[in-house]
Amino acid sequence: MSSLEANIHTERQVSGRIRKKRKAFHEMTYHFMLLPGMVLLFIFSIVPMFGIVMAFQKFIPAKGIFGSKWAGLTNFTYMFQLPDAKQIFVNTLVIAVGKIILGLIVPIVFALLLNEVRLKVFKSTVQTIVYLPHFMSWVVLGTMMTMIFSYDGMVNNVLQLFGMDRTMFLASNTWFRPLLIVTDTWKEFGYGTIVYLAALTGINPSLYESAALDGASRWKQTLNITLPGILPTIILLGTLSLGNVLNAGFDQVFNMYNPLVYQTGDIIDTFVYRMGLIQMQYSFATAVGLMKSVISFVLIVVSYKLASKYAGYRIF
Repeated sequence: MSSLEANIHTERQVSGRIRKKRKAFHEMTYHFMLLPGMVLLFIFSIVPMFGIVMAFQKFIPAKGIFGSKWAGLTNFTYMFQLPDAKQIFVNTLVIAVGKIILGLIVPIVFALLLNEVRLKVFKSTVQTIVYLPHFMSWVVLGTMMTMIFSYDGMVNNVLQLFGMDRTMFLASNTWFRPLLIVTDTWKEFGYGTIVYLAALTGINPSLYESAALDGASRWKQTLNITLPGILPTIILLGTLSLGNVLNAGFDQVFNMYNPLVYQTGDIIDTFVYRMGLIQMQYSFATAVGLMKSVISFVLIVVSYKLASKYAGYRIF
């Protein structure tokens, strides 16, 4: 090996070491960037999980977790013996499933309609308006809905104008569930619309041109091109939403319900809130919350498996 080749080989080795050191430095920098978030995650998400022990104890705040007596599965057994337990789970499932179904259908239909609009200014304006409620808290929206659907509210004033009787929507077990589902859909469908509009942009325009040349109407183009084109996105969002079957929306229900509609509006989260923080049955509330978390975890795993199988969506 000549001296020139030896020098080139040495320079390559040196440059390789420099690249490895730079890569290691960058990785260390990224780890330091993650450190504050990981510390907060550990403090506020991992450490509090130790409180799960309360579900298997007869917890007394004065004695603490280490001083309270062990109760085993007593709290879980008591939960299934309560006459209201079945109704609470039914309420949660009905409200959550209703929100999932309507939350899939309305954004799809609205996105298809909005996609047909050719005036860009009008299209972007409508898209922004329907998206705004997504950023509003249910503390604000709950107050608005209470005023709108109250006995003296705007809806009842319109009904009376057309000769119909006033209805106590927020105190009626017949109307409260549909009201929750419809108002939640109104709040969130703008976000779903943007997702589907983004999916619509991925469809090849030449497909519509070919269909138009073959004499296909807009309805036929929608059925045979548009819907199949966004079908993977629909399947993905639908399967991922399965993890929310037991999440009926604590913020919304808490800000809109009252004792008159507990029969149809009381869900697991509000029940846990009342048992734990109001009636101070800490162990029992923890047991109910733990059971809900375990079921939700299983549903999330199943939903991601289905999303991976049918939509090719993977996190890891």
